[in-house]
Parts: sequence; structure tokens; C-alpha cells
Amino acid sequence: MRAAGAVTALEGAVAVVVAIVLAIREAAGHREAFISGYGTAAWFGIIGGGVLIGGIALLTGRRWGRAISVVAQILLLPVAYALLTDSGQPWFGIPLAIAALAVLVLIFSPASTRWLVGEYTTDDTPESGAGSRRRR
Repeated sequence: MRAAGAVTALEGAVAVVVAIVLAIREAAGHREAFISGYGTAAWFGIIGGGVLIGGIALLTGRRWGRAISVVAQILLLPVAYALLTDSGQPWFGIPLAIAALAVLVLIFSPASTRWLVGEYTTDDTPESGAGSRRRR
């Protein structure tokens, strides 16, 4: 799960860096006719920041980061496909597809699933006399 968190955090960090670059380009006077540099930078910053936070959550053992990571990877797969086909940029599409698929495999691996459900299993210990307790 930590490896998936590291890759997810890296993806989020890249998006935040792209947001910073777009904002700097717009401030320097570079204008595009069909996009807003500041708007695109804000979008990358917000989404990338969320993905970065989700990756850090997985790295620190927080289960809620898993949902953010899964959604991010599912959304990145069509982007990788578009980079491979429509855009003709396999140098970006192939690594992105590999990273997204690797994170999904890591997140749904048996070890990760055991880690996730570990909080919800019961611990029947006779010495406490309380029967079953919830592990945290």
C-alpha cells in the first residue's frame, strides 16, 4: 500500500508542478486562444493537491487515501489512452498507463485488501471476558 501511496503522491506532485508552471506562464504574458492559463492552473492545483494528499495519506497508513487513489487511477487510464492514440504521444501515455495500472494492482492486491479489512475484523480473546472487540 505504501508503494501505491508513493506513486499516487508523485502523480499529485506532478500535477501541482504543472499548475505552478501554467500560472507562471500566464503571469509572464503567454496567452492561449482556447484555454485560460489561470483556470487550468487552478484545476491542476486543486485536483493535483487532492491526489497528493491522498497519496500522502496512504504513505502514512490512513485508509481514506485509498479511495482518492483508486478514483485518480481510473481517471488517468483514459488520459493515457488518449495520449497513446489521439495525441500520438506514447512517451507520456505508456508510463502513465503503466503507473495507473500498477497502482490499481497494488491497491487491490491480497496484502492490501487484508490491510484494509484488518480494522474490521474481530479479536476473540478470552482473557478480557468481553467477547469480541474491534481492532483499531
